[in-house]
Amino acid sequence: MDEYAWPTGPEAPAADTVLESWPATVAALPVGTHITGEVIGRQPFGVFLRMDGVPNAIALAEITSMPQGMDLPALGAIVSGEVFWHADNHQVRVRLDEWRAADE
Repeated sequence: MDEYAWPTGPEAPAADTVLESWPATVAALPVGTHITGEVIGRQPFGVFLRMDGVPNAIALAEITSMPQGMDLPALGAIVSGEVFWHADNHQVRVRLDEWRAADE
């Protein structure tokens, strides 16, 4: 299996579903909300998450929030973090707790 994978399959909502659900996603996940989710995709720039309780949304934890020397979580890993932005491309941006703890 390749080290990197895009979020696909039944664990990833369809793009049109994410778009249609965006207003509800923003309302349910204001900046500062603590989330838990599963890593459903990995790329060199970060990990994609399916968040508990918000099935029609995708979160992205980018490496710009990751302290140097840390590794990206593996596919299937359960992680927690905090919402810090709602991106124009309909992604909820998250900073993972493990990254914040390592940075302190």
